[in-house]
Amino acid sequence: MAHYGLAKKTEVPDAPIDPAFREDMLAGFSAMPKATPARWFYDQRGSELFEDITRLPEYYPTRIETQLLEAHCAQVGQIVGKGRAVVEFGAGSAAKTPHLLRQIDPAAYIPIDISGDFLRESSAVLAQAFPGLPVRPVEADFLRPVHLPKELSDIPRLGFFPGSTIGNFDAYAAVDLLRSLHRSLGEGAMLLIGIDRIKDVSVLVPAYDDAAGVTAQFNLNLLARINRELDGTIPLDAFRHLAVWNDDHARIEMHLEAVRDVAFSIDGNSFSMRAGETIHTENSHKYGLRDARLLLRAGGWNPINEWTDADDMFSLFLAEAQPEKMV
Repeated sequence: MAHYGLAKKTEVPDAPIDPAFREDMLAGFSAMPKATPARWFYDQRGSELFEDITRLPEYYPTRIETQLLEAHCAQVGQIVGKGRAVVEFGAGSAAKTPHLLRQIDPAAYIPIDISGDFLRESSAVLAQAFPGLPVRPVEADFLRPVHLPKELSDIPRLGFFPGSTIGNFDAYAAVDLLRSLHRSLGEGAMLLIGIDRIKDVSVLVPAYDDAAGVTAQFNLNLLARINRELDGTIPLDAFRHLAVWNDDHARIEMHLEAVRDVAFSIDGNSFSMRAGETIHTENSHKYGLRDARLLLRAGGWNPINEWTDADDMFSLFLAEAQPEKMV
């Protein structure tokens, strides 16, 4: 699980429904097997629940990545040099960003997020914490190449992609995303990216199925959002949260499993599910050391340094953009 660039949004009464949300939900519930994109978890309630998840004792990624940033950003600064523009993809609350900015003497900070209201709020907070640092928020979907501010076009760039968000994508889509980041950042860019490691199932599954049930609330909130925004009639008590390790694909899968036969409607369209049928709501791929390096190279990035914790739970990679002809 990782924040997807859809940070906590300011809810606006009677705001128009995102047509992409309607399209994805109708398509996902019509598919066999049923599946929905993870990015739609993050309405206001979903974002609040995700922040709660990051503080759970079972959820190691945020805790370990923060420790790695605190311990190694000074070395990152020595390698990348002064004066780069830091471009953060899916910035959200930018909670980890200060650890990096304090160590690299950046020329500017460019947070990118699809949620404009929250992006502006978090950017204002960061600008106050770093007076004198130009902060230029860009409201955009980072899954596609992003046009950065023209006044910063001649400044070398450091991409920042924490949270192991890359794990939400299968290998094909992850390579495409890394290539898109390459095109957004341009030649001569560098990328600091968090990637989660393969580890024992006894650690992985509880991180996505915590004892307090917060991740279950997070998963089920998608159904509540459908009911609220798309006139859904889904009975939430007919579903339970399910997190499983798929060893063949090296990923945690989150599902919503029907606990009984159920019928409901979404935006006037009728659906039914049998007991035991699931809606596949998220993937979180994990990588071995060689896997992660191969993924980065396939996406146009040459890894030049890696930092990991003592238990090899999580890795930070610093990579440099390969020439475009090699991408």
